[in-house]
Amino acid sequence: MNKNPHIAVVGATGAVGIEMIKTLEKRHFPVGKLTLLASARSVGKKLKFKGEDITVTELTKDSFKGIDIALFSAGGGISKEFAPLAVKAGCVVVDNSSAFRQDENVPLVVPEINASDVKAHQGIIANPNCTTAITLMALFPLHKAFTVKRIFASSYQAVSGTGAKAIEELERQVDQIVTKQPVTKEVYPHQIAFNVLPHVDSFLATGYTKEEMKMENEGRKIMHHPNFRASVTCARVPVYRSHSIAVSAEFEKPVTVEAAREVLKKAPGLDLVDEPENKRYPMPLFTSEKYNCEVGRLRQDCAFDNGLAFWVSGDQLLKGAALNAIQIAELLIARGAL
Repeated sequence: MNKNPHIAVVGATGAVGIEMIKTLEKRHFPVGKLTLLASARSVGKKLKFKGEDITVTELTKDSFKGIDIALFSAGGGISKEFAPLAVKAGCVVVDNSSAFRQDENVPLVVPEINASDVKAHQGIIANPNCTTAITLMALFPLHKAFTVKRIFASSYQAVSGTGAKAIEELERQVDQIVTKQPVTKEVYPHQIAFNVLPHVDSFLATGYTKEEMKMENEGRKIMHHPNFRASVTCARVPVYRSHSIAVSAEFEKPVTVEAAREVLKKAPGLDLVDEPENKRYPMPLFTSEKYNCEVGRLRQDCAFDNGLAFWVSGDQLLKGAALNAIQIAELLIARGAL
């Protein structure tokens, strides 16, 4: 097995693709060679990796010859079309889209939670939804200790979760409002600046959105907990980066704030920031560009018998996407699962 694998980033010029390249470098991933792939309109762009310019090439069905690991972040349609071709060419795909998450032959992995699932891959491993991943970083350690039954949650999702154009839209709208210009919108159905949209992803017949159901469906698979239930409202907020989630969780075993704190203090990839008396709690401002998620505002949930309320915040471009994908690639090498 190649200890210095040839890595491809598919969707290299997108918000997550750029974070993937930065994260490979920051974590000293043993890249033998890096290939950057994107659509025809991005061909010829140069992106820096370890001080060198790497030219973006066009994604085609023949792009994967000789590549060991392909990190996909170009949307579900691209993944469905090209991931099977990459696998045929002998490549392992780590896919950031929702295309394969519910496929029973595809492991859905958060390395701090279910690392051993990596070995069961048949060429494709799925990266979870960003809001789900960030929530589970705090919820799973509590589940291991107290066995979660159900959660009620509300998300506060940053615009970068929608992509680079959404970041530009928020910047433009803030500028338009400050300079008293008419507000223009392209990405979101309503103005996002100084507003909150209770609408992330498309609506289902039940009235929930697809994003809201990912917490239950993906949570069950990642935690190996088929009876887990989650009622979620996802909202888009005028924040550039980092998602936050307010969670009320009900457990089978009695839970105290003190016991929960001890569990969360030891949880990998998570920092306990819970000093309300000093106005210290997790915020997007302080979790942006950080690998670890943060949890705080811990309190006994007054609406449940065995309940705990908490607030978790994390960088959805990192733990919710690029970092998680690269941690999976690190696992593939460490466990000889390529």
